[in-house]
Order: sequence, then C-alpha cells, then structure tokens
Amino acid sequence: MRIGELASRTGVSTRSLRYYEQHGLLTSRRGSNGYREYTESDVRLVSEIRALLAVGFTLEDTRPFVDCLRAGHSTGGSCRESVEVYERKLAEIDDEIRVLLARRAEVASQLASSCPGCYFRGE
Repeated sequence: MRIGELASRTGVSTRSLRYYEQHGLLTSRRGSNGYREYTESDVRLVSEIRALLAVGFTLEDTRPFVDCLRAGHSTGGSCRESVEVYERKLAEIDDEIRVLLARRAEVASQLASSCPGCYFRGE
C-alpha cells in the first residue's frame, strides 16, 4: 500500500509517517515508480506508535515496542525492553502525581488562609 492509504488506515498524517521513517521506526520499500510502499505489518507498527504517543510516551520510547513487533511478538509490550519502558513511564507518572498533589495542597492552603470560610469543592 502507498503512504496515503497507510495514513488513512492509521489516522496518521503522511508527514508523521515520513517522520517515523526518518527516525528508523518505519521502513518503506520503493516501488519501480519511486513511491513508498508499505505492508500490512506496517499498519500494526504505526498503530502501536500512535497509541503510545497518545498516552505520553516519546517517539524514542516507542522503539522497543516497534522492535518487539518486528521480532514477531503479538504485542509490542511483551518484550523485556518494552516492559522496562512501561515501568519507567509509570514511575515518571507517579512522580508527576506526587508533585501535582503537593502543588494542589499548597494552593488549597493559600486559598484557606486567604479566604477563611470560603467553600472549596474537593475538600
């Protein structure tokens, strides 16, 4: 399939597909006419990249998942390297949550001291 069809089937722009290719996450073959050509397995790779990016992973974070799929595994997250990325990302999210909770507590404290008796949802 050509790049336009891959873009349509995955919901990713052709520009993004070329970007993934530029970073070695996607590989196209060239037809005799010079057009990029992709296979059905590329749909799965792009879908995996897109899903990971949508939940906050970086493009580089997706590499182990893509490699895992290319190695023939049924999911990109079933390889040790992918699990390590998942674990690191969860630790990052937990850290962000701790920071946000501390920030929230500080803002709530400032509100309480600035406006005694004010009603504040969430407390």
